[in-house]
Amino acid sequence: MTDATRRNADLRQMLSDRRRAVEGDVQSRLRHGRADRSNDVGDDLEHSDADVQHGLDFSLLQMRADTLSQIDEALRRLDAGKYGACRECEGEIAEGRLRALPFAVRCQACEQRREEAQAGAKRLAAVHAGALFVPALTA
Repeated sequence: MTDATRRNADLRQMLSDRRRAVEGDVQSRLRHGRADRSNDVGDDLEHSDADVQHGLDFSLLQMRADTLSQIDEALRRLDAGKYGACRECEGEIAEGRLRALPFAVRCQACEQRREEAQAGAKRLAAVHAGALFVPALTA
């Protein structure tokens, strides 16, 4: 078995394990959420707290679903022989980055440039919107 084949097998296993874990978490939260719905009559504060908690739970489920989609896309890239290649510069994404974030699509340098561009666009939009607070650029 070549190094590349072994690396891809390891990465596939890691992605599959991560997918199973996230999918299990989503299923557990869905079951838990259904079981937690009570018909108890409470005061407005209790209803408000419950509404906030349900909103947070829903947001977390959306994030988990997004993670599942990203993992599935990473598995498709692995099958196509494109896994580990940066979408921006087509350079190799460091193995350490892929192990930490197995569905990464950009190398660290390209991701940093993208994040800086997004932050700049947000600041510009805030200025154009007449915002009183404009986030500072962090180094």
